[in-house]
Amino acid sequence: MSMQNLYLLVPLAPLAGAIAAGLFGKQLGRAWSHRITIALVAVSFFASLAIFRDVQAGHMFNGPVYTWLTSGDASFQVGFLIDRLTVTMMLVVTFVSLMVHIYTIGYMQEDPGYQRFFSYISLFTFSMLMLVMANNFMQLFFGWEAVGLVSYLLIGFWYTRETAIYANLKAFLVNRVGDFGFLLGIGLVLMVFGTLDYAAVFANAASHVADIAPIPGMQVNLLTAICILLFIGAMGKSAQFPLHVWLPDSMEGPTPISALIHAATMVTAGIFMVARMSPMFELSDTALSFVMVIGAITALFMGFLGIIQNDIKRVVAYSTLSQLGYMTVALGASAYSVAIFHLMTHAFFKALLFLAAGSVIIAMHHDQDIRNMGGLKKYMPITWITSLIGSLALIGTPFFSGFYAKDSIIEAVEYSHLAGSGFAYFAVLAGVFVTAFYSFRMYFLVFHGEERFGKTEAHSHDAHHSSTSSGPAHDAHDDHASHDEHHGLAPGQKPHESPWVVTLPLVLLAIPSVVIGFIAIEPMLFGGYFRDAIYVSEAHLEAFKEIRDEFHGAAQMALHSFISIPFVFALAGVVTSWFFYMRRPDIPAAIQQRFRGIYTLLDNKYYFDRFNDWFFAGGARGTSRFLWKFGDIKLIDGVMVNGSAKLVGLFSGVLRHVQSGYIYHYAFSMIIGVFVLLSVRDLFE
Repeated sequence: MSMQNLYLLVPLAPLAGAIAAGLFGKQLGRAWSHRITIALVAVSFFASLAIFRDVQAGHMFNGPVYTWLTSGDASFQVGFLIDRLTVTMMLVVTFVSLMVHIYTIGYMQEDPGYQRFFSYISLFTFSMLMLVMANNFMQLFFGWEAVGLVSYLLIGFWYTRETAIYANLKAFLVNRVGDFGFLLGIGLVLMVFGTLDYAAVFANAASHVADIAPIPGMQVNLLTAICILLFIGAMGKSAQFPLHVWLPDSMEGPTPISALIHAATMVTAGIFMVARMSPMFELSDTALSFVMVIGAITALFMGFLGIIQNDIKRVVAYSTLSQLGYMTVALGASAYSVAIFHLMTHAFFKALLFLAAGSVIIAMHHDQDIRNMGGLKKYMPITWITSLIGSLALIGTPFFSGFYAKDSIIEAVEYSHLAGSGFAYFAVLAGVFVTAFYSFRMYFLVFHGEERFGKTEAHSHDAHHSSTSSGPAHDAHDDHASHDEHHGLAPGQKPHESPWVVTLPLVLLAIPSVVIGFIAIEPMLFGGYFRDAIYVSEAHLEAFKEIRDEFHGAAQMALHSFISIPFVFALAGVVTSWFFYMRRPDIPAAIQQRFRGIYTLLDNKYYFDRFNDWFFAGGARGTSRFLWKFGDIKLIDGVMVNGSAKLVGLFSGVLRHVQSGYIYHYAFSMIIGVFVLLSVRDLFE
């Protein structure tokens, strides 16, 4: 098989699986639906491995595969750009997707939409692969929108629940806001450069560095405008402040979707896009500062929200928001390779944490409230150890994968001289403590301490049990609400470990969560792995010389970190969490009472949802109501339609008196008419 056919096989194999399960699922049955989709995603993964080996040998590809449309001088093509950045994303997407497919067999076995679910997740994989393999903006936008569309279907998978419908509509609308900016950016690229091909745009970008954007009434640098507009699209997809509001609500979807959307695919699309656009972003310090500050706000303030969540999936969801903020900060500091490195490591341990959360939910009979758990370690040893590995990786424990990426981001920001780097450094450093605190709060409450399940009433032992933001554990967050009305273990009932189709993906994801950072840091960050895919200007490259000089191997980096500030902060977060929730649960209660205003602010998620509902949704309804009452009823119906009818009726009423039927009336009218005509003629003569 030629390499070009192998490139085609990667996205088309999951597409074929989606078509088979979606259109012929009833005929195939459950077993064959999951066999076919899993086999085809596995084909895509192994094909990606073969392409990775070929790229490592120095073989790149950039060319069209199919011409979709030609309009004038513009040609819109489907094409692939295969380089080290692309193949890294391909491996991450296909491997995590394969794990999610296997896991789904056990998790969704009772669901009536079994085949439909497998079709959706395969279609999602196809969409993401088309996005990352694109060599032009048109195909990028196709993949971008396809990912958004399928995520809408997945978040609202249980379409009979009002909360699920609200969540997927919210995700769709918020992403449309970001996509509007993204589309404007692409339109500006086509207007200025006359092409949508990456290579042509990047090659000519430097020649437009001093140009002013053709935006009426504004004096904005062209490349700054393009980069910020493109990044607004990334803010929607990668859930950056203030377009982050959709991601926590997307927990309404089944847990496998939480892992697929929030670990390796949809939310990382924005990070990948900015890294791909590095030749343009490097020409605008303003755009980079904007990216860095937005990422810093997201990293710190979304982490705060994770502290008070009681829904196990929502804790992990806010963790995703915070970690995406870290990646975005790295992009703003021109550390694109570090951002992609964190994207890769995060994909493994975050998918692990989501799938482990799903395993706990299964054992708890779909109760997601961590207040009703505790002591699960002895009942679920595999889920416990894999969750511990994922949590250690998340908080940046030395020698675990998350450590190498997170420490590299903190160092990159520390050496950055861009505007906003000081605030960003504070945010990512403080975020280390916050991440460790909420991660191990969840870990301790779920796996250690007293057993709080199988009781008639939820037992409360921490301060945050009145949180409403995470929602009741027995309502819309139940993953099997459509076919299982029992939530939580019955009195005296004990949890048990999940079946092998659930635990096997956990083990397979735990392995890279431990080792991938140690293996990949040197080639990816210091070995020039992305030299042909990512561009960093000389001015920004200077900031990393000290980081490169200080690096003497992954092992030594980990050993030296035991005396570093980030490690101290992470350790402090774990110890504080243990002390608060295992030894002195009365302390969080006292803190909540003492700082009631701050707690209320966090509980209401900074009031973003209320503001959006009042200002945007309420404003739209108010505008519509005004247009209906004034524009439709009074102006169109009252003036234009009914008013026209009244005017015609009035005019007709006058004419009716003239049309009397008497000959002498008509003769008199003729005489008057002749008199008027003669008078007018004499007047003009």
